[in-house]
Amino acid sequence: MKVILVDQRHGHTKTIVLKGWLKGLLSLCLLGAPAALGYFGYGLAVSQSNGVFSEESAQNWERQIRIQTEQISEIKEESEQQIEALTMRLAMLQARLVRLDAVGERITTIANLDTGEFDFSDPIAIGGPAAGVSESYSAAGFMDAVYQLERQLDDRQQQLEILEGLMTDRKIQSDVFIAGRPVENAWIASRFGQRPDPITGRIAFHGGIDFTTGKSGAEINTVAAGVVTWSGPRSGYGLMVEVNHGNGFTTRYAHSEKLFVDVGDIVMKGQNIALVGSTGRSTGPHVHFEVYKNGRVVDPAAYIHRTVR
Repeated sequence: MKVILVDQRHGHTKTIVLKGWLKGLLSLCLLGAPAALGYFGYGLAVSQSNGVFSEESAQNWERQIRIQTEQISEIKEESEQQIEALTMRLAMLQARLVRLDAVGERITTIANLDTGEFDFSDPIAIGGPAAGVSESYSAAGFMDAVYQLERQLDDRQQQLEILEGLMTDRKIQSDVFIAGRPVENAWIASRFGQRPDPITGRIAFHGGIDFTTGKSGAEINTVAAGVVTWSGPRSGYGLMVEVNHGNGFTTRYAHSEKLFVDVGDIVMKGQNIALVGSTGRSTGPHVHFEVYKNGRVVDPAAYIHRTVR
């Protein structure tokens, strides 16, 4: 076996001839080195593998997986609780909005506002071009927005309820305010005060105003809201309805042909309560209209010429 040595600096070569046991020793080294390196690497890998995949390592991994699973379960439960809380808050907000819509509709009705302009059943018409960069709500920002909306709804609801109460009181006062005449398109046949009695011809006191259209069957309507305290025949009045309006005021509608209300009924302003007739002490179809204030009969003229509130 020859071994050639090369001098890189001067380019000279030198040949060494190996014979005998040196040749065998070199061959053994060249052939045994890969096997030795392979065996050493295998032993190192086995030792490292035993260190990584030991029973203790497996237990640590199992413990970490269990802890992470528990953490995920806690996060999931917390998220579900937050979603449930948000759902309940949204339901409460929706209920408040429904109440606000109801109050708004009542106010619209009481105030005789334009239902088209104040239609609480339709969504609010709003819009506009997008400007700037929009940002999504963070979790904290979203909750702050919900709290702010709740405070605004509470404030608006209180204001609307106060306004509703004021307008309701005004509506009640307007309803019990005696104004107008009991029969539309009728003329006055006889006024309040002294007059010749239509039956006897003698001078007698007439405690009301007679309205007529010249025929029976015209509607008799209340001039204010109140409670019916008499409905039926009464001496001299024929079929009569008496309505108590509170604050010491009472009205009577006499000589009716037919009655539509009973004692105890609550009547509204302008409600049809009877038909014009000629029952009782009467010479023809008309309604005898009387107004009492604190138990004393007064001239109805001061009330029929009132402006309706």
